Amino acid sequence: MTKADIVSKISDKSGIEKGDVLAIVEAFMEEVKDSLESGDNVYLRGFGSFIIKKRAEKTGRNISKNTTIKIPAHNIPAFKPSKVFTEGVKTKVAVK
Repeated sequence: MTKADIVSKISDKSGIEKGDVLAIVEAFMEEVKDSLESGDNVYLRGFGSFIIKKRAEKTGRNISKNTTIKIPAHNIPAFKPSKVFTEGVKTKVAVK
């Protein structure tokens, strides 16, 4: 599912024009991104959490030059689904 599909479905369900829904979806994504960039997690009860995970420094390998490199410690954004969300997917999606 793409952002356009999400906008279309929300527009159909709510009766709001697609342009307005697109602006709302864009604003939501911008707020989540801004919050994570400022170091704050975003918690959406019943859906999940957008969190910042810390990665420790580690040694990597450059295969083409056969050398080791240091990968510095860094933060990455992550999504952790809520229990309700996880259970819904487990019960409603068939295992392939």
